Amino acid sequence: MPLVLSQLFNGLAAGLLLALISTGLTIIYGTLGVINFAHGAIFVVGAYAGLMTFNATGSFILAIVVGSAVTLVLGLVIERGIVRLFYGRPPEDQLLVTFGIGIVLVEIVRSIFGGIGLTMPEPAWGHGIVNMGFLIYPLYRMEILGISALTLVALYIVLYRTRLGLIVRAGIEDALMVNMLGVNVQRSFLMVFGLGAMAAGYAGVINSPIVSLSPDMGARILVDSFVVVVIGGVGSFPGAIIGGIIAGEIQSLTSMFDPAYSDVMLFAVMALVLIFRPQGLMGQEGRE
Repeated sequence: MPLVLSQLFNGLAAGLLLALISTGLTIIYGTLGVINFAHGAIFVVGAYAGLMTFNATGSFILAIVVGSAVTLVLGLVIERGIVRLFYGRPPEDQLLVTFGIGIVLVEIVRSIFGGIGLTMPEPAWGHGIVNMGFLIYPLYRMEILGISALTLVALYIVLYRTRLGLIVRAGIEDALMVNMLGVNVQRSFLMVFGLGAMAAGYAGVINSPIVSLSPDMGARILVDSFVVVVIGGVGSFPGAIIGGIIAGEIQSLTSMFDPAYSDVMLFAVMALVLIFRPQGLMGQEGRE
């Protein structure tokens, strides 16, 4: 039973972190209609920016701030310089250009840091364990669970309870009308792309102490994030959270019996969702 409980907590922590990464994908697609294949590379950039900051200052909080800021600026530059030119283009053009951006970013990281794995120590406030009576659990993993949950709540408030979120949703329905009312929809779309990129970078930093950093780690994150988005529903913010938790628990519980089958089970569940509910658990049929 302690092993099962430990794996359940591992799955929840991993699932919320994966949900945080996936929200960047789903809000960019949901508002802009762009499938961002550079998302995994942006996650990598955020992690390495956080590592550089931590090595220079010893402050994990500052590492989170810098990693998030770097990916926010990177997202703004990518959207303004390249992606906005492809809004009216076929989806395959968007896939190719974002995939190419991702390759360029990964190779830049590789040229700077090399291809060997690097590690970031846990912050001082993350050392130790938590004794919950029925389970002893690493403190930092418990903190990741809380940090991810609070960040997801903050993102939800920004997207669904603020003027920016209202403008974005209105702009999707009728950008011309919103522009005629004096609102710069393109500027709002720019901020959404930057926010999605920042979510990936933020997740990259807080995930760094529990993984080995490498330039290619974003490829796996990208695949898992797409699985989460498909399960939860493309363009659905709540769906990304539910899909992330489901994916995390599937991988964690399956690894108790045979880690080699954790991905098999995840993709099997995705296939079942596509068969019985193609729009995902929380998605809607079609996109207006």
